[in-house]
Amino acid sequence: MKVVILCGGEGARLSEYTVNIPKPLIEIGGKPIIWHIMKIYSHYGHDDFILCLGYKGEKIKEYFHNNHEFKKITFVDTGLKSNKADRLRKVKKFIDDENFLLAYGDDVSNVDINNVVEFHKKSKKIVTITTVNLISQYGILKINEKNEIIEFKEKPILNYWINGGFFVLNKKIFDYIKDGVELEDDVFRELAKKRQICAFKHKGFWKSMNTLKDMKELNDIWKSGEIPWKIWM
Repeated sequence: MKVVILCGGEGARLSEYTVNIPKPLIEIGGKPIIWHIMKIYSHYGHDDFILCLGYKGEKIKEYFHNNHEFKKITFVDTGLKSNKADRLRKVKKFIDDENFLLAYGDDVSNVDINNVVEFHKKSKKIVTITTVNLISQYGILKINEKNEIIEFKEKPILNYWINGGFFVLNKKIFDYIKDGVELEDDVFRELAKKRQICAFKHKGFWKSMNTLKDMKELNDIWKSGEIPWKIWM
């Protein structure tokens, strides 16, 4: 299946690094995060990539022209200021199968991509989102009726599900992508109303690289040698 990766945003929250390179080229363990994402997909046999370029897209082209590990890459300039829906619409002509894969350019996980694909086909929905449990940013206090703190829980997993990316989409998605719409705020909301979007609940490892803290944590995980998303070993 074709793998579309959204990698055109400016990555403003990592501006210390993205002033010179696009966010997908920020390194974890000496390799760009986009390389890690592509290795995950390749491991499951999906190695035909479409990269939606934007901010400093020429740097991503340059990286892969000098690194020939991935043989099938289509580079598409989807605009400097385009939103996710616009970027997706601009690669429609490259999608020739009934279903295709979509990933953000800053998430890593040990989700089994082929299990998500199988789940999607059985659901017969337009969109399947890999969902993950929200982890609290802060420690949680348990307080009794006397206002006594009786327990500390350090950043617990909360009983809420969030969008973890690693999508499978039916090409009918393009019927919903119009000028000016946003992918999550408009397209996905409309599909949810029509019961055409479903959740693959992943309880394993997932982490997004949105901040310097996230980048440091991912590099610390890599240095530890216990790397949950490194499934291609």
